[in-house]
Amino acid sequence: QVQLVESGGGLVQVGGSLRLSCAASGTDFSGNPMGWYRRFPGKQRELVATITSGGTTNYADSVKGRFTISRDNAKNMVWLQMNSLKPEDTAVYYCNARKVDWRLRPPQDVNYWGQGTQVTVSS
Repeated sequence: QVQLVESGGGLVQVGGSLRLSCAASGTDFSGNPMGWYRRFPGKQRELVATITSGGTTNYADSVKGRFTISRDNAKNMVWLQMNSLKPEDTAVYYCNARKVDWRLRPPQDVNYWGQGTQVTVSS
């Protein structure tokens, strides 16, 4: 069973920092893209940052320069370092990993999600 387990969320003041962790198990994602998304109340999930297996990163404009995504392929883990946090960063943050399921006909990309971790930035 594939699982993504996030940790590291919590309550922080404006300008503070948090580091989110995501541990994957049940399959090897070392060759696959991973990322972080967030959901604001009443809205759809949106991309925060992604990272390829080779370490190429992509960020939402709203977090560029403040957030850093990283991964350790050997540990099957991804992190999100969040600095200079703002109240508008308050959301539930989700870890994501994507992998082709070759058992399907035709083979398809499958998205795996963690359960989410709440980040609250107080002003």
